[in-house]
Amino acid sequence: MAKEITEQRQALEGAVAPTFFRYLLTSMTGLIAMTSASLVDGVFIGNYVGVTALAAVNLIIPIMALSFGVAIMVGVGGSVRGGKYLGENDNIAASSIFSKTLSFMVLYGLLAVGSALIFEKKLFAFLGAGEDLFPVMSEYYRIVTPFLFAQFITIVLYFFVRLDDMPSLAAFSLGLGALVNIFLDYLFIAQYGWGLKGAALATGLSELCSMVVLLSYFFRSDRTLQFKLWQNNWFEVLQAAYNGISEFINEVSGGIITFIFNWMLIQRAGVSGVAAITVVNYALMVGFMVFWGISDTIQVMVSQNFGAQNSNRINEFLKTAVLTISVLSMAAILILLSSSESIILLFIDGTEDQKTVFLATEFVFYVWPLFIFAGFNMLISGYLTAIHRPFQSGLVAVSRSLVLPAGFLILLYAVMNDFRFVIALPVAEGLTFALAAVIFLKHMPADVVIQSSKE
Repeated sequence: MAKEITEQRQALEGAVAPTFFRYLLTSMTGLIAMTSASLVDGVFIGNYVGVTALAAVNLIIPIMALSFGVAIMVGVGGSVRGGKYLGENDNIAASSIFSKTLSFMVLYGLLAVGSALIFEKKLFAFLGAGEDLFPVMSEYYRIVTPFLFAQFITIVLYFFVRLDDMPSLAAFSLGLGALVNIFLDYLFIAQYGWGLKGAALATGLSELCSMVVLLSYFFRSDRTLQFKLWQNNWFEVLQAAYNGISEFINEVSGGIITFIFNWMLIQRAGVSGVAAITVVNYALMVGFMVFWGISDTIQVMVSQNFGAQNSNRINEFLKTAVLTISVLSMAAILILLSSSESIILLFIDGTEDQKTVFLATEFVFYVWPLFIFAGFNMLISGYLTAIHRPFQSGLVAVSRSLVLPAGFLILLYAVMNDFRFVIALPVAEGLTFALAAVIFLKHMPADVVIQSSKE
């Protein structure tokens, strides 16, 4: 029996470093697999369809970011609250928030997909796309949008399955989906020549595959969380979602910054500029996904120990995370600076799109300092979410994802007539780190645990 309890309570009782890396490695496996699928999408689209198609997909990102942001907010907020309940040994309450979160996501998914399809052209026009790009964007958009429903369900199940000490199942679902996406990209784009339609179909079917794998959780006899449709206090979903506000801000702000970037680059470099920043985003995506995996792992570890009021274990998990981020940040910077051109040429044909290659190389030179601060900012934001400090977590998120980068982009774009305005991103990340560090020092683990015990 003792062994069974330990297996179910790794975050509370397991050795700190092995437990952290067990969750982190499975999380990173799944998330990097998911990221690699996006990268492969970019490789196939850029090489087989062209830079115009690559730019068209990038123009759609703000729409996807908004819908995805709500799903992340609800999923993270619900799982963090569920983690606190598990730390308090209240499995009934944990099952209740799981049931309500999943039910809410089903309803949201239906409404979001329907609205996105009905208002397609109005959304394209709002994003600043010219009517000449509408057909190219629609080719991808109309196929991939219905599959967003599967992606939303996958998000909720992913967070709660990991919370229930099944990180391997969660990672396997994303990993298998990524492999399916890669295979179908090759089949539909490279072999069948279906272009953007093939890319969209490959992405959608891979999301469906991940969802099906995660649905197997309901057939596991060793699961802690039980689903029941009939629940009380549905308002708790919104309360929990508020605690995931920082994740919503990150996703939506990313879409807004992409929108601003696209407009600025279209004005100064046309489609080549948008394609260039798209390629750079693919390169940054891998590193950021690793950092997000660390933040995600910390949320699982900290939320349960916060519920158990164990500040010492929270400190140990944070120290392990800081050391891991430091090593990975240095590695990411070295790889990006030493191999930037090789990475760029994976996505586009350098002989035919020399302007895009040149611009992408220039952008890498401006943005690499992002990796100095981004991981720590994501860690602090995730920690604040885990200890139920949504306002502070949201403040860090909105600073690094929207207010500071947007402000500096607009300012530098106005005073510089070249592409140096891109340095707005690392400058904003650095200033956010200063803010995040101050907030963290005011919410140290021992202090928040003591405060929680008095509430």
